[in-house]
Amino acid sequence: MNYIGLMSGTSMDAIDAVAISISSDTKLAVLATHSAPYPVELKAQLQRLGSPSSSELELAAQLDTRLGELFASAADEVRNKAGLERQHISAVGSHGQTVRHCPGAQQPFSLQIGNPAIIAERTGIATVADFRARDIAAGGQGAPLAPAFHLWMFHSRERNRAVVNIGGIANISYLPAQIGQRVRGFDTGPGNTLLDHWVAKHLGHNFDADGKWAATGTVTVTLLERLCNDDYFRAAPPKSTGPEHFDLDWLQRYLAEMRPPPQAQDVQATLTELTARTIAQALNDHFPSVDEIYVCGGGTHNKHLMVRLRSNLSSVALVETTAALGLDPDWVEAAAFAWLAHQTMTGQPGNLPSVTGARHEVVLGGIYKA
Repeated sequence: MNYIGLMSGTSMDAIDAVAISISSDTKLAVLATHSAPYPVELKAQLQRLGSPSSSELELAAQLDTRLGELFASAADEVRNKAGLERQHISAVGSHGQTVRHCPGAQQPFSLQIGNPAIIAERTGIATVADFRARDIAAGGQGAPLAPAFHLWMFHSRERNRAVVNIGGIANISYLPAQIGQRVRGFDTGPGNTLLDHWVAKHLGHNFDADGKWAATGTVTVTLLERLCNDDYFRAAPPKSTGPEHFDLDWLQRYLAEMRPPPQAQDVQATLTELTARTIAQALNDHFPSVDEIYVCGGGTHNKHLMVRLRSNLSSVALVETTAALGLDPDWVEAAAFAWLAHQTMTGQPGNLPSVTGARHEVVLGGIYKA
């Protein structure tokens, strides 16, 4: 069966589309991939909408429609690249664009936009979307959802593995070798989000290519220690977070206490170390028996970050990207939502209560028929 997965993370840089084939013998084969960058002004509007101070309901509705069109276009592009007719695609699984994630609110919710009705209408393919709501309804965090896919795709019966996704927010999945042991996972904290915002503020770049700017700086130990003392890092799983918590306002509160303030490149170096250290600390604290670690997401392209991550994980024998397991790290998350669409279309659960804290397994998402 063939599926299309659509994903846009908290970095808000592009729509990633992947066409996959799922079969009992080969598990998963990637047929084609496509990345559709967001226009600069659209990204700015999305960031404005995602700000905790925003209450622009009309803007949200307009962007929901516009993103639906863009997601539909990305699905058609990757289908054409794969050489597949629409009748040969079982479903599109669309994560959408998260604009607010508040599982700890008095009335918990997680909001993704990118109108799935438009995707189904434009592509002529059944579309599964709104994956997080059902898990939250069952008492879970609604995130992370990828660990169930990581278990299906990357589990080893010989080695305890961890999968680390470094997107805007970083999250980990622990996959114990022994069948029957609980798979666990959670958001560790900021991945690329603070790095991207800080370099945009000071250099006008969308991201710190290869971590070169961070590499020119020196970690400010006092600032790093204060950042690492944030309550989120000490909270017990299940837990998830987003830019609602880790944004530039959060950083500025700590910088305001520094006299004299650090140089901008030193802050970038410190933020890189924050990402690496909090990922490593989460693994060391919760999964000390891990044998192998595989990294995916945009953070794998930040060479300086990967060096710092490996340094912080020096006790682990193997730290590689998921390419070593046969799946390009750029497409793991989009593939996960294609797989989650498969779970939904076949009536199978997509969440892991041991990860999200839900009361029980549930079939995720709503189906928009073609």
